Amino acid sequence: MAERTVETGGPAAAPPERRLPAPGAGMSPRQTPARATGPAPERFVGRLRELKELREDIVRAGLDTLSGRKKPRSRVLLIAGRPGSGRTALAEALARQLATEYPDGVLRARLTGADGAPVPTERTARALLAELGEPVPAGALEDELTQELRAALDGRRVLLLLDDAAGAEQVDPLLPDEPDCLVVAVSRGPLTGVPDVRPCTLGGLDTAAAVELLERYAGPTRITCDPVAANAVVEECGGQPAALVLVGGWLAARTKMTIVDVAKRLRELPPAVDGYENAGRPLARAFWLAYEALPPPAARTLHLLALAPAGLLDAHTASALAGSSLATAQSALEDLTTRGLLRLEAPESASGALPPQYRVPGCLAPLLGALLQAQERPAEIELARARMLERTVRQLHSCRAATERNDPAVRRRIEQLPRPLRFPSERAAEEWLRARLPALLAAARLAVEDGRLDTLARRLVSALTRALTAHLGPEAAAPELYGLHQLVLDVARRCEMPLEKAAALLNLGDLDARGGRTTEALDRYRQALQSAREAGDPYATSRALESIAAAHQQLGDWQRAADWYRRGLELRLTRGELADEARLYGRLGAVHSYAGQWAEALRDWRAAAAACRRLRDQPGHARALSEAARVLEHAGRPREALRTCLEAVECAKGAGDARLEAAVRLRLADTLERLGDPDSAVEHRRSAERLLGAGGGGGEASAAPPGDATAGEPGGPGGPRGPGAPGGGAQAEAR
Repeated sequence: MAERTVETGGPAAAPPERRLPAPGAGMSPRQTPARATGPAPERFVGRLRELKELREDIVRAGLDTLSGRKKPRSRVLLIAGRPGSGRTALAEALARQLATEYPDGVLRARLTGADGAPVPTERTARALLAELGEPVPAGALEDELTQELRAALDGRRVLLLLDDAAGAEQVDPLLPDEPDCLVVAVSRGPLTGVPDVRPCTLGGLDTAAAVELLERYAGPTRITCDPVAANAVVEECGGQPAALVLVGGWLAARTKMTIVDVAKRLRELPPAVDGYENAGRPLARAFWLAYEALPPPAARTLHLLALAPAGLLDAHTASALAGSSLATAQSALEDLTTRGLLRLEAPESASGALPPQYRVPGCLAPLLGALLQAQERPAEIELARARMLERTVRQLHSCRAATERNDPAVRRRIEQLPRPLRFPSERAAEEWLRARLPALLAAARLAVEDGRLDTLARRLVSALTRALTAHLGPEAAAPELYGLHQLVLDVARRCEMPLEKAAALLNLGDLDARGGRTTEALDRYRQALQSAREAGDPYATSRALESIAAAHQQLGDWQRAADWYRRGLELRLTRGELADEARLYGRLGAVHSYAGQWAEALRDWRAAAAACRRLRDQPGHARALSEAARVLEHAGRPREALRTCLEAVECAKGAGDARLEAAVRLRLADTLERLGDPDSAVEHRRSAERLLGAGGGGGEASAAPPGDATAGEPGGPGGPRGPGAPGGGAQAEAR
C-alpha cells in the first residue's frame, strides 16, 4: 500500500519486525538472512477533518448539477501538499473507506517517476488498461489509449487514484466519462484546467497525531516521560509525517538517546542542508539526522540506491550497486527500512518464492540523488550502474531458462549458475518477472538514455525481450516489446549499427501491421530494407523485401505486392534457397490469383510444385497442385483442373496427411460436380469424411483459396510470414 512509503506519511505503522523466512528464489537456506516482514497492521493517524471533508465533497452538488446539466465526467478530488506531507497516505485511507462503494475496484497510477520526470500519459493509460484486464494495442498513441481507457471504464464504478500528478495535462486525458467513477488526484499544487475539481490542501499533522506517529516508531516510554520535548520535536519537524518517521527511526536505533537529545540535535542542524532546500527544511534536517547516524557501508548503500530504476529494488539490486554480498545487502536493506529510509513492498506471490522488494520513498529520491553526486565520483557511479545492469541481465537469462528445464543442455546451464540467481520453478520465475517488470522496463529505458553503456543496454533489452516472450507469449507481451524494440532502434541509430537498426525496424513493423497500422508498417519496412542493404545482410534484405510485399498485399495493391515478392524471389534464386523459393512462388501465385491474372498465377503455382518436388516435400507439392487446379478451373479449363486435382490427391495420399487428403478430395468433388459427374463427387466426399473421422480432425476441411496464408503455400509449416506474423523480426534481431 502507498501508506508504507515515507513520502505519504501519516500511517501509524510500527517499524518492521524481523523473522526468518522460508528459502525463496535467489537464496539458499544458508544464504537467506532474516528479512523484514513489513509493518504491523497499519492504522491511519490523524487527518480526520480532511477525510470528512473529502467524503462530503463526493456527494456535494457540482457546477453541472447546479446548472441543471448531466455530469459529463467523474467527480475529481484533489489532495494537494508537499512531498512528505502525508498526501498519498490520505488518498489511500480515503480509498480504503470507499472500497465497498466502488465494487469494480481501485486503480492506482503514479504520474511522476523516481527521477522526478512526469510519466508519459500513454504509458499510464497502457498500465491502467492492463490492470483492468483489457487488451492493450501495441504501439498505440496517447489519444487511442486514453480513448480505450475511457471506453473500458464506461458502465463501471471504479475509484482511480492518480498519485503525484505534475499538472492538469497529466490528469485530464485520464478522466473517465463515467459519472459513477471517482478520481482522487494527488499533487503538489492546484490542477488548473481540470473542471470542478475539489481541492484539499494539507499542512502538518496536528500535535496529538504527530506525537502518536512518533511514538509508533520510537516507542511509548521516551515520549511519555517527556511530552514537552516530544511536542518540541513535532514543532521542529513542522508536523510533516515523513520527517517524523525519520526522527522516530533515529530514536528506535538509539535506545539510549532521549527525546530531548533529538530535539537538541535537530536545532543544531543548519536551517537548510546544501542541495536539499527544495525538499523543505524539516524533511531535509530529519533526513540529514538519519543519514549521519548510519554506519559508512550502510550510508554508501543508501545513496547508491538513488540509481535504482523506478525507485524499486531488492537485495540483488543493492548488492550489485554497492558491490557487496547478497546477505550483507539484505541486512542493510532491513536496517534502512527499520530507520524509515526505505519502505517494504509486498508483491503478491502465489508460490511464496518472491524475495522482498523495497521502494525508495519519493520525497527522499531528490535528496539521495544530490547526495550521490556529492559523495561519489562519476566513474564510481557508472561502475555501480554497470554492475546493476549486468546482474539484471544474468537474472533475466535465468528467468528465461526456467521455461526450458526439459532441455538437458539448459538444465546444465542452470546448474552452473550461482545459487542466488536460480529460480526454483517456472512459476516462481514468471512471478518474479511480473513483480519486477516496472523496474526492469525502467532499467532498460535509463540504460539507453544514458548512452555510456550501450553494449549492456542492448544485452539487457535483448534478455528482457526473450524473457517476456518466453513467459507471457508474443501477443500478451506485445505492448512491452514495442517499447523495447524502440529502445533497440535508438541505440542502433546512435551507434550506427545498420543490421541492428534493420532488425528493430522489422520488429516494429510487424507489431504495427498486427495492430492494423499497415501504412506505418510499410514505412518501417522500407527503412529496414535500406539499413539491411547498408549492412550487406542477405537475410535481413530478404526479410524486408517480403515484408514490404506483404504490406502491399494487405493494402490490396496486388501489382506492387507481386513486384516486391518477385524481387525477394530473385534474391533467393541467386542464393539457391529452394525452400524459400517454393514459399515465394506460392505467395506470387496467391497475389496473381487475387488480381485475376490466371496465367501468371498458374505459372507460379506450377513453379512452386516443381520446387516442392525437388525438395521431396509431398504435403507442399499436394497443396501447390491443389491451388493450381483451382486456378485452372477459374481460367475455364475444367478438364486440366480435374487431372491436376487427381494428381494432388495422389501426392496427399503419399504424404500420409489425412486432413490434407480430405481437403483435396473435397475440392475434387466440387470440380466433378461442375463437370456433371455427381456420383464420383459423392464418392470423394464420403472418402473425405472417412479420412476426417479416422484422423480425428475437427472442423471443416477445405482446400485453401489461392493466397490463403495458412494452407495455400507449400514448403512451410505455417504458410507465409506476412507483416503481422510473429517471429520474423526476432530472427533478424538474433542474427
